[in-house]
Amino acid sequence: MAVTITGVVPGSPAAKKRIHSGDRLLSVNGQPIVDVLDYRFYEVEERLTLEVETQKGVRVVKLRKPEYEDIGLEFETYLMDKQHTCRNNCIFCFIDQMPPGMRESLYFKDDDSRLSFLFGNYITLTNLSEHEIERIIALHITPINISVHTTNPELRCRMMNNRFAGDTLQLLKRFADAGIHMCCQLVLCPGWNDGEELARSMRDLAALAPQVESVAVVPVGLTKYREGLTPLRPFTAEEAERVLEAVHAFGDEQLKKAGSRLIYPADEWYIKAGRPIPEAAFYEEMSQLENGVGLTALLRSQFEEAMEDGDEISACTADTVLVTGVAAAPILEELVQRARERLPELRVRVQAITNNFFGDTITVAGLVTGGDLKAQLQGVPCERVLIPDVMLRHEQDRFLDDVTPEELATALGVSVQIVPANGYDLWNALRGE
Repeated sequence: MAVTITGVVPGSPAAKKRIHSGDRLLSVNGQPIVDVLDYRFYEVEERLTLEVETQKGVRVVKLRKPEYEDIGLEFETYLMDKQHTCRNNCIFCFIDQMPPGMRESLYFKDDDSRLSFLFGNYITLTNLSEHEIERIIALHITPINISVHTTNPELRCRMMNNRFAGDTLQLLKRFADAGIHMCCQLVLCPGWNDGEELARSMRDLAALAPQVESVAVVPVGLTKYREGLTPLRPFTAEEAERVLEAVHAFGDEQLKKAGSRLIYPADEWYIKAGRPIPEAAFYEEMSQLENGVGLTALLRSQFEEAMEDGDEISACTADTVLVTGVAAAPILEELVQRARERLPELRVRVQAITNNFFGDTITVAGLVTGGDLKAQLQGVPCERVLIPDVMLRHEQDRFLDDVTPEELATALGVSVQIVPANGYDLWNALRGE
């Protein structure tokens, strides 16, 4: 095995040893290099011996550097390999519910264990080779994030449309026995993996604690683009209440038994059921924020802390609209009202954006598009618009439908400000900082 080097950072340890673009990295300290996990794991040592294949043959390069410092090699892709695609056809897959005509990257289904470790992506375990399993254990790659959905093997096969999906549940026990820590998620579909199946999944995952560190229970997200797909429907308010009762009861039991709730409902369940969202302490380590678990509690806590910090404060008096999805609108209304109590001159109102692009069953802010913002803010009198950064892709240069913030500002004729999704920056943005 070998990985082609596409660049060398000037002044780096690799550059000083005259390693060049086009050379191929064979091994580090005798360990074959297949991809980024091998490379990052073995390059941390102070003393390294590299085998590098050049046009003239194989060179042995010895170098010294500070521990954990990068060698300075660049590769064609971050993974140094092709990204692993998903082998499942899950009945609830959001990508299958995307409209046509969007940018190509939005249709890619990743299921890559390396991205789980590096970026927190969730994997299903269904496309791990034995080599990858053994490497996770040998390198003690932890934690890894796992989309479990159900611990019933037969049901998992049906929900994921993969006859091997049930077998791979055995890897949970294998990883736990090896001391690998796991964060898990259960995406619930009404009539499929809720009720007794949810109870079974919670029991099975709790049996693997503390290696299973936390479990997020998330409701299925359904767009209007489901033609030809498995019939599914959203949870009702009554069903959401039953899910909350089950998860809370199980969490209470775990808290008494093991000192941690372990299993947490996503914020959406409380909103759907019309129940108050718990305080930040309920979520302990806040380990499932990426699944929308505890986001509201953290936002409130940060916002209150920011308001209490400092005595001399002033408010922006510009007429401001704070936009969000339908689900979060009442929460932001509450925070804006708190801000008005501190700063009566504040002129901010919250506007919930209905998701016409994906369908009104999608209520989260992160899936609001630039087109819907344009259409629903057109003619709304204001001087500036505050937009949470979760509406933009990671580069923060465009919305899901490729509209840019600059295009939105031009179309509306107002200032558009991107606000990081935390309580401190929200407080400062409301004040005009």
